Amino acid sequence: MNFRGPTSNRFVSQRLQLHYSDWGNEGAPPMILVHGGRDHSRSWDWVAERLRKDYHVIAPDLRGHGDSAWSPDGNYSMEFFVYDLAELIRQLDLKDVVIIAHSLGGNVAIRYTGLFPETVKKLVAIEGLGPSPAMLAERESKPMTERLRSWIIDKQQAARRHPRRYASFAEALARMQAENTFLHDGQAEHLTRHGLSRNEDGSYSWKFDNYLNIWPQVDIKPDEQHDLWRAITCPTLLVYGDKSWASNPMDDRRINVFGGNARVETLKGAGHWVHHDVYDAFMASVEAFLGE
Repeated sequence: MNFRGPTSNRFVSQRLQLHYSDWGNEGAPPMILVHGGRDHSRSWDWVAERLRKDYHVIAPDLRGHGDSAWSPDGNYSMEFFVYDLAELIRQLDLKDVVIIAHSLGGNVAIRYTGLFPETVKKLVAIEGLGPSPAMLAERESKPMTERLRSWIIDKQQAARRHPRRYASFAEALARMQAENTFLHDGQAEHLTRHGLSRNEDGSYSWKFDNYLNIWPQVDIKPDEQHDLWRAITCPTLLVYGDKSWASNPMDDRRINVFGGNARVETLKGAGHWVHHDVYDAFMASVEAFLGE
């Protein structure tokens, strides 16, 4: 696909310069595409190209990702991501927003929608409910003192590590393909090209901050997350891949927490990156949902 690419724009949130890609068509209904962890806004290019005729599509780079600034303290708490999304919507004065979001971005979008349900018209979250109930129970079984101690040690170790450098684009591309075996060659090349920065010595490194690998140990409790899910009033589509590692909310019954406006669709042959793995099936599902 030959992209008529988006414009590159910036806004400020909590003193950070954050980037977003704008696909134009101002005056059309607004749509925000929110990427997942260690990803970037241009990961949505195929989806944006398909929907740009009917929507004003905006795809931000979350803090610490893509062309957005890194948090100076290396802290990437969920409430900061949610705040940034709220600031983007407020600063651009967007109303009745449609949000499509993946993984970490899905979690951010779900929390935002629960906090500000009046601002979101429809929500599509791809594997965005976060850790499964079993994983949360295992984490909660450990004393907070133990979890905080491990977090400090992990942060200290991360501070001593330097971002990995790849001698060539081909070497980085091979890494992308090894980590995401569902991608075809064109997808992998595109995602790698937009996900790399060139170092002074000519080598390449990923744009994301390595501190993103160290997740904060303090977050709202599962019951509090459920309160946010219940507060969502707009039609909501939760998308899962049948070959993904993520726990499907139909199986673990998390779908029951949502109101009657939410449903789950499981797409065959897809891993965690459903919108890449089975693009045609994903777009058919999303377009049907948006047309309802």
